[in-house]
Amino acid sequence: MMPDLWTIIFLTLAVVIFLKLRSVLGQRTGRERPPYDPYSARDAVRSATNDNVVTLPGRGGTDSPQKPIETAEPAERWKGIADAGSPIASGLDAVVREDKAFDVKHFVAGARAAYEMIVLAYAEGDRRTLKNLLAREVYEGFEAAIRERENKGETVETRFVAIDKSDITGAELRGRTAQITVRFVSQLISVTRDSSGNVIEGNAERVTDVTDVWTFARDLSSRDPNWKLVATEAAQ
Repeated sequence: MMPDLWTIIFLTLAVVIFLKLRSVLGQRTGRERPPYDPYSARDAVRSATNDNVVTLPGRGGTDSPQKPIETAEPAERWKGIADAGSPIASGLDAVVREDKAFDVKHFVAGARAAYEMIVLAYAEGDRRTLKNLLAREVYEGFEAAIRERENKGETVETRFVAIDKSDITGAELRGRTAQITVRFVSQLISVTRDSSGNVIEGNAERVTDVTDVWTFARDLSSRDPNWKLVATEAAQ
């Protein structure tokens, strides 16, 4: 059986960008987080034509369960993702009613890949990658923080050790726009240096635990399959 088209697109683009960014060492600390407010996804999703776009797959591939999610028993529908009858399950039900090909496990896998790419791109100051993965308002916040860092002559180094968890903590449908919130728990090694190369924050030898809560959105009425980051916050 031929592989699912969206799975091929995602894997190809993810590998290309991951190989480019994986060699980057950068910092990710509380002080470095871009100063912006979360925005709703109503006007945040934009189509992208650049090759650096990452498609967070929402459509099932060849390994999708044979029983359609919509027809599965409520207790089994989101097993391992959300409790039956919970707000998260209800939100995912609403998404699947509008996009019957939505595959939540593929979505989470794509969100994990996008999370690492965005964190590393921010550390590197890679505006091109960020612009294609973030909604406009979120990008403006990241870009302002990068610009301030550059003006001070500071450099940021970040290295991922692991993403320990990626749990869906919210899901809803606003009109035709799906919003899914994911809580990431990761381990990073990070350091910030001044213009002379002196360490001003972080530790190049110490692993730091980081928890982030990010919201991704996609206009289900659009032919554009890409999800974009529309809101983010640090969590304790």
